[in-house]
Amino acid sequence: MIEEKEIKVSTTDPDSGYMYREGKPEGFFYLDHRTVDAKYTIITDAYVTAGNVHDSVPYLERLKRQKERFQFPVEAVALDSGYLTTPICKELKDQDIFAIIAHRRFHSTLGLFPKWKFRYDSDRDSYECPQGQILTYRTTTRDGYRQYKSDPAKCKECPVRPQCTRSKNCVKVLARHVWEENREWVTANRLSAIGKELYKKRKEHIERSFADSKQLHGLRYCRLRGKSGVEEQVLMTAACQNIKKIATHLAKLA
Repeated sequence: MIEEKEIKVSTTDPDSGYMYREGKPEGFFYLDHRTVDAKYTIITDAYVTAGNVHDSVPYLERLKRQKERFQFPVEAVALDSGYLTTPICKELKDQDIFAIIAHRRFHSTLGLFPKWKFRYDSDRDSYECPQGQILTYRTTTRDGYRQYKSDPAKCKECPVRPQCTRSKNCVKVLARHVWEENREWVTANRLSAIGKELYKKRKEHIERSFADSKQLHGLRYCRLRGKSGVEEQVLMTAACQNIKKIATHLAKLA
């Protein structure tokens, strides 16, 4: 039996999507994916999707559109943790864009060692467990993850095995994406001094841009049904915010 995933559809606005995220309201919503310039806080792109579309899905296409349409020489981007996916990390590195993406801490199974306790050796392409045993490469899955497995004979006699694995065959398995080095590159950027400074700008500019649109321009609620109606409201709101930003900047130059 193959269990089919149930997708909730609104009876009043089928274009919307059912969103469930920790710490946020649950229900049918739309998402405003927005890009803001770091120098003048001008909104350079606003794109609407249903509420059940992950933030990372439209990102690379929207970045490509802005670069081609406006000829933007993008040097760096600062993104929240929703964009920390391996394909995005790889593409940003390939385009030579300095990427800073927030880290979302994933809690390991209670009572087991987290993955960072296992040290990866790039020269030998293997992992070393906290007790010094080497987990060697075995196979690559269809999803692009390389699997590393321990020696069951050594694990069986290991004094900390209950804290490492609960496998019945006493084998510890770790997975590493084939593009994992790109993700590690983004992590190094985030921890650097310039990375920390740039990430502060994301909170100051993009979060404030969303707050202004909600508090001052009524974007907290959709005024029209259907994606086209929501897109109209979002783009008009972004235009109003940009006019105010441009006027403020010109006034300083006068």
